[in-house]
Amino acid sequence: MTAEQLPDLAHVVLRPVRGHAFESCVEQLATAIRLGVYPLGSTLPSERDLADRMNVSRATLREAMAALRAADLVETRRGRGGGTVVTMKPQTPSARRAARTTPEQRAAWLDALEFRRVVEPGAAYQAASSELGPQARSRLEAAHDAVAKASSRARHRQADSRLHLTLAAITGSPRMVEAVTSVQVSLHEMLSAIPVMRTNIAHSDAQHATLVRAVLEGKAEKARRTMEEHCDDTAALLRGLLG
Repeated sequence: MTAEQLPDLAHVVLRPVRGHAFESCVEQLATAIRLGVYPLGSTLPSERDLADRMNVSRATLREAMAALRAADLVETRRGRGGGTVVTMKPQTPSARRAARTTPEQRAAWLDALEFRRVVEPGAAYQAASSELGPQARSRLEAAHDAVAKASSRARHRQADSRLHLTLAAITGSPRMVEAVTSVQVSLHEMLSAIPVMRTNIAHSDAQHATLVRAVLEGKAEKARRTMEEHCDDTAALLRGLLG
């Protein structure tokens, strides 16, 4: 194959998304920017072009672009010659935290995401396979309600962690609790280094509802699959925005 026959890099990096469109869209676009497919100062393709290339709705593409703007990777300029321009200027507190992250810290975080993908689906499976008494069921329902009723980002993050730890606790395995605690600590650090993504939170809340229902109904395989999807979506967002 000659150089002239090589595909455009954007067509290689940007592919039809899988899983939840928003998180996958953010991951692919952020990766394309960080890898220089769209260099600093360049203008991204049109909304229609990107949406067609990634096989997502234009509404989803707009949500992803809003996430990139919130992460200070791009800015949208109006008027003649405007468009979405790659800036990569960390201005918000979360973007500055992400910019200060060392390669060693990023590597540790990525490892935590891989570990989480094994541990938390296993915890969900075990929880759904357990004979849950009234106290365990009540604790799980209360933990889920606390996430839904959280009134701020900080309270939502804490309630989210408590829900995951409660799932681990009702398995009855101290080592399971220790492992889930470990990944939740790393997850908290990573989420603190990116802006709040309301679309992602909405996806997460829907997955939590499906997960808790599966556990309470004793549907172990469904609980595992739901947690796998939940971990994958969060990991896609974090890999994209943290690099």
